Amino acid sequence: MSSRSEDVVLVTGFPSFRARKLVEQLLADPAVREVHVIVHARLAAQAARFLASLGPEDASRLVVHPGDAAAIDLGLSGAERRELAGRIHRIHHLAQTTYPGTPRDLAVAVNVGGFREVLELARDVASLDALVVHSSVAVVGDRRGVVLEEELACGQGFRSVVEETLAVAERNARAAMGEVPIVVVRPAHLVGDSVTGEIDRLDGPYLLVWLMLSAPEELPLLLPARGDRPLCLVPVDHVMRVARQLGRDPRALGRTFHVVDPAPLSARRVFEAVARASGRRGPRGFIPGDVSRYLLRAPGLPPGVRTPRSLVDMMTTDVRYDDRGARERLDGTGIACPPFESYVGVLVGFVRRQLEERRHAGDEAAEEADRAGGTEEVEDALA
Repeated sequence: MSSRSEDVVLVTGFPSFRARKLVEQLLADPAVREVHVIVHARLAAQAARFLASLGPEDASRLVVHPGDAAAIDLGLSGAERRELAGRIHRIHHLAQTTYPGTPRDLAVAVNVGGFREVLELARDVASLDALVVHSSVAVVGDRRGVVLEEELACGQGFRSVVEETLAVAERNARAAMGEVPIVVVRPAHLVGDSVTGEIDRLDGPYLLVWLMLSAPEELPLLLPARGDRPLCLVPVDHVMRVARQLGRDPRALGRTFHVVDPAPLSARRVFEAVARASGRRGPRGFIPGDVSRYLLRAPGLPPGVRTPRSLVDMMTTDVRYDDRGARERLDGTGIACPPFESYVGVLVGFVRRQLEERRHAGDEAAEEADRAGGTEEVEDALA
């Protein structure tokens, strides 16, 4: 383990959902003296609300820097950048856009350019223990079969510019491992907090929950694919615990780690667990994947659900992510991925509350929410 406690930490990507979850964990650790975050001007109000929700002691340890994750020097002044480089011990780089419909120039600027800028800062940090790069299993694109943690360029194709640019950023991170203490963390498909169910938008696996809760009870439920492939899901709070642990372990430096459920359920079993938690009967059949992609483009989906194809791709791609390296490093720490059945109830409860709020808001507010949902990918990129 690191000889120094996690005194001063910089987090990029704030106030995105994942960054907020990480910051919450950091502030809960009395060994962390300060948490510095870089916030785009457009998201200043969101950051201010988060700061206002903290107690006085935690608020005094959170330092907000106006900036831009995709700008030169992260949008910091020369003096501010030098001061920050002289204070921090660890960096968690979460600034990225993950929305598959992101325009190419924006995805390149944020996913590739953002990493380039944080790497330049890391090079100037004399007391840097680790730069933790938060990547994604999306970097392996349409790869099938077993994917090892050390594999990256393996002949895969990319289904979106996001997959492609995240892979480029990870490739650049690997190339810099000889000069900067870097750890790459590759989580599987994220779901919400395993304790609260909270998530930033109802997308991906949450679409299953939304469809089930919204459908009339007498309507037979059908899977949007055969459902016999493993559905690799992992809760966001577990991912952040793992990232923190690996970022404090000198043995993890220069390596890439998958953060996955070691025993993923098939998509059918996930659907059945969601049905039980929703008080519904399980699926009675399935719709072929290509047909599902067409049907899921229909109007009426909740705000934020813009990419139903990604859900079907998740359910139809036969891929498994080997995590032997991560399990080895986590052995004895008490950190383990909770089984999906243990937290599916809180996921369903969160979606149910979102649906109730949407109904109470009325049609006009719902339409406004739909329009706002279209800007989420831009706000993710700005974070």
